[in-house]
Amino acid sequence: MYYDPFLMIITFAFMAIGMLVSARLKSKFHAYSQERLSSGLTGKDVAEKMLQQHGIYDVKVVSVDGFLSDHYNPSDKTVNLSPDVYNGCNISAAAVAAHECGHAVQHQTSYQWLNMRSKMVPTVQIASSALSFLTFGMAFMAYMSPKLTNTMLIVFIILQGAITLFSLITLPVEVDASKRALVWLESSRIANYKETDDAKDALKWAAYTYFVSALSSVATLLYFIMRLMGNSRED
Repeated sequence: MYYDPFLMIITFAFMAIGMLVSARLKSKFHAYSQERLSSGLTGKDVAEKMLQQHGIYDVKVVSVDGFLSDHYNPSDKTVNLSPDVYNGCNISAAAVAAHECGHAVQHQTSYQWLNMRSKMVPTVQIASSALSFLTFGMAFMAYMSPKLTNTMLIVFIILQGAITLFSLITLPVEVDASKRALVWLESSRIANYKETDDAKDALKWAAYTYFVSALSSVATLLYFIMRLMGNSRED
């Protein structure tokens, strides 16, 4: 039952869309990484300057390995930038650095959506691990009694529901961080009008990855709900 063709179509369709968006994102960031920032600041400089201008002095800007591995960690108050962003003096580096600092500003101002997402992290980690583990047993369970199958579907719905809620809450968090970044880049004159416009385009494609992830999660949740409803009608 679990390997239903409809679920496979949903999975592979969103995988394909996700890959296309990811490829486009990488292409955009590569192109804008070739455009030197007129202010001459590196991603590290941009991040530190934005934090200071927002009165944030207890957040460290550090370099971490990886490509587009940039993130803000509210637990230890660090803005983690990949080497290309940390050392880069270009539009892509400035956009990413400012975006991650946007999360630090959210944290400082107790932005409600960020607080909600942070509180959900442990639950989502458990749900993701449990869902991966239960996937292996779903095919076997499908051959057992309908009641047991329905019980498994309810468990799947609960776990997938937590993941879906997390994905949806992530959307306003990421969009708001980008808005804060773009407003600051322009108002602080770190970037001129054209550079800010290019930064907006880069961050727009980064946001698309979160939208695709959220849509995929919603589609999967709806699939499990419809399967449960279908099983209930058959009983």
